[in-house]
Amino acid sequence: MSVLTYLIPISLILGAVGLAAFIYTVRSNQYDDPEGDARRILSDEWDDKPKP
Repeated sequence: MSVLTYLIPISLILGAVGLAAFIYTVRSNQYDDPEGDARRILSDEWDDKPKP
């Protein structure tokens, strides 16, 4: 049972770090491209050399 005293806080901290990272990405608009995918899927142009 003493292992739980370590595992529970560690899991809560890791969950909070993951949540903070997700909130950061949402606020920095990394998921905003509503038209890009729609236009890309209909395009006949092939990108043989994608940007790094």
